[in-house]
Amino acid sequence: MAGTDEDAVAAEDDALYVLTAVLLTPAKFPSVLGDDYPEACAALGLAPLADGYGLVLGQDGDGARWTVVVDDVSLVAVAIASWDCGMEYDLSPTERTVVAALPGWPLAVAVAAPGVPEPHDPDPDVVDGPPLSPPDTSTWGPAQRRLGADEIALQWAVWREQIDDTEFQVPGGASDPDGAEKADQGPDEETEKKPGHGGIRRVLSEARGYVDSPPPLGRVRSSFAPGEARTLRADGPGWSLVARTDDIAFVLLDEEPGEVLPVGRGPELPGLLEALDKMAVRPS
Repeated sequence: MAGTDEDAVAAEDDALYVLTAVLLTPAKFPSVLGDDYPEACAALGLAPLADGYGLVLGQDGDGARWTVVVDDVSLVAVAIASWDCGMEYDLSPTERTVVAALPGWPLAVAVAAPGVPEPHDPDPDVVDGPPLSPPDTSTWGPAQRRLGADEIALQWAVWREQIDDTEFQVPGGASDPDGAEKADQGPDEETEKKPGHGGIRRVLSEARGYVDSPPPLGRVRSSFAPGEARTLRADGPGWSLVARTDDIAFVLLDEEPGEVLPVGRGPELPGLLEALDKMAVRPS
């Protein structure tokens, strides 16, 4: 996602050259910032408004990084959709839609505006407090774990091809919910069995608890999947779960760096996924 060279909005009386934009809504937010929508908002010092925000990331004329927060979510959504289709879109929010101009970027941006200095934080003398910076993903932890879950959701077919359903079968025909796959392994790697995995059982138990006692907004999200299925994403303290409502699930845990744990459907998973889908937040 990237704006045209001419894209600019007003920020702190300087032109902002737009580089990219993301949505911050209950149904779609940068999960690297938190396990749920309120947590992601808190990372930016924003109140978790029901309608959410659009985040416009760019540079001013001096090259300083700025994140402009706007409440015109539809405008930002249209811009992102246009860029994703390879079309130009002049994202220029009006002053009345600007909620805040925050120094720094909360996410990593790999491009820079042409004709201005290299990206850098604004002068400390003109801002209050430290500038935003992307979460540290150099070592395994909550941010890295959530990014891993994002990748599985985006590349579901690749990860699913690694799993042999017969690996879930145990004597008596029951379905064993546990298996483990290294996050950095390729599609041809074998599935390693870990029967009775306590971490998986804890995640499934906490996910069931969400059905009876709804968690913070955005902890469970449902999005489009091929056919009549939905892609489910659930997060909790120390864990992330990605699933298709008509298929299996994958679990990632903070305490198991780099591990992706497949969860077979068995007798209970289909009902759990159906219940989670009914209470999940969906894009409007």
